Amino acid sequence: MRPTIGITTSLNDGEQRLSLNYVRAVEQAGGVPWIVPMVVEDHLFDLIADQLDALIVTGGPAVTEGLIGTLPHDIGETAPHRSVTDREILSRFLSTGRPILGICYGMQLLNALAGGTIYADVEAQVEGSAPHSQKRNAPIHPIHIEEKSHLARIFPDGMPDVNTRHIQAVAEVGDPYRVCATAPDGVIEGIEHPDGHIIGLQFHPERMGQAMRPLFEHLISLARSAKSAAVL
Repeated sequence: MRPTIGITTSLNDGEQRLSLNYVRAVEQAGGVPWIVPMVVEDHLFDLIADQLDALIVTGGPAVTEGLIGTLPHDIGETAPHRSVTDREILSRFLSTGRPILGICYGMQLLNALAGGTIYADVEAQVEGSAPHSQKRNAPIHPIHIEEKSHLARIFPDGMPDVNTRHIQAVAEVGDPYRVCATAPDGVIEGIEHPDGHIIGLQFHPERMGQAMRPLFEHLISLARSAKSAAVL
């Protein structure tokens, strides 16, 4: 039984766009990738959400909710229609407890919607922060996973060095999330819900191939359980 995994997209010049890396990661982990359309009518969000067993909120431009500071010149705000779509579909999932994986922008959005705050430019605002954007020649870096976190259970032997493709970063973590991973400079690289059904990652696991397959298999496993529970 392959669960259906909704994947949000970017919006550029009136076109929804999605890296195939997300689709392949879900497919290889045993899920059915389903690209979430940017509809307008409210009732369609309910119908779409009803078809999905889990949700991936992908990377994107800047999150402006809970923002600390001013956005730098090398990151723009998210297109309004994408912002509305992401919030609408997320609201359906957050109210049902189905699993969610937030990636980069997706993690920041989850945090902001929970009342957390976001640095507009962590490198400029937090003393000692290293560059975290490839636009600024940031390298890959190791990651520290918190002991006894759900992320640590997914990667019991640790995680390889991760990519770094962000300018913003989580400042204060919103309730009920907790930090599950950090970079060497202390920048938050992962948050999770206490029960493990929501994980947010600041890096891009879909770009890391087989090394991140356990993460996507974990999401598929949760989605399969959610699907089975819905049938009962």
